[in-house]
Amino acid sequence: MRIFSCPTCSLPMYFHNDICVCGAAVAFDPEAQTFELAGAVCDNRVAAACNWKADAGSTLCRSCALTRTIPDQGLMAGPALWAEAEAAKRWVLTGLNRLGWLNLADTGPPPVFDLMAEATQAGAVDVTMGHADGVITLNVSEADPALIAARKAQMGEPYRTMLGHVRHEMAHYLHMRLMAEDPTFAQAFRALFGDERADYAAARQDHYASPQQSDGAHITSYATAHPHEDWAETTAHLLHLLDISDSFHAAGLMHAVASANRLEPGSDAYASTDTERVISDAAAAGLALNHINRSMGIQDLYPFVLADGVREKLVFVHARLRR
Repeated sequence: MRIFSCPTCSLPMYFHNDICVCGAAVAFDPEAQTFELAGAVCDNRVAAACNWKADAGSTLCRSCALTRTIPDQGLMAGPALWAEAEAAKRWVLTGLNRLGWLNLADTGPPPVFDLMAEATQAGAVDVTMGHADGVITLNVSEADPALIAARKAQMGEPYRTMLGHVRHEMAHYLHMRLMAEDPTFAQAFRALFGDERADYAAARQDHYASPQQSDGAHITSYATAHPHEDWAETTAHLLHLLDISDSFHAAGLMHAVASANRLEPGSDAYASTDTERVISDAAAAGLALNHINRSMGIQDLYPFVLADGVREKLVFVHARLRR
């Protein structure tokens, strides 16, 4: 993520900010990818801590307008869970905007989000995260620190995060769009990832009955379950890597990683067409941050091994997502 500047005093501003230290109230413009003085702000500015401007002709911002269902607000944790999920959604949408998705030039059908919690005033409900025909369901209960810590241990997924969930489910949506809009996509996808028409329910059942380890061709164990999940996991990781590289450049740290200093300082990872260089930058940045985390006794930031088979898929995804 870039580091922005205040439209009044030019001091640095971060993506979550809604007010500058100089006192200026600001709102983020997703189309211009800049902060401006707060004018017509999103109706959820207070309720969901949204710091985006309202879209023209709407009282909601572009991100909040995609949300069809919000978690039960009658419970104490409801507003906080909603705000965390919306924050992750805005972050992911901003990265995708820079690749040419879901901006004003994108005339394709936008996704719809159902943000649901396991606890409601009527009692507990089961929430299954997933994507179906453009509708993305997120279990916002996992924005609760205690619950996500328990789920990480229970499911053996130490890097399970709300941001990762949004990227994974948006990847399924992007696959749907590419299948519908790019006549060359299906054949090329199947040649590399496999045939997504294989029985999905049976494949998932087999995976959970006998999980396979990630290998040189799959970024995670879950990616081995089915071509759909291989695409979603690979795409989510590409978005992770783009953001790591972009953030490292924005913070002025990339020059300190000599082995990764292959792109010019200040370069745009999202605009680059050289996937291998972006991956190498992000991997080297990840190694440097892993080293720093270990000095604090914190788990590695990005411990995943990018074998040749995985890199081939990352290059494919990057080429197809750049618009």
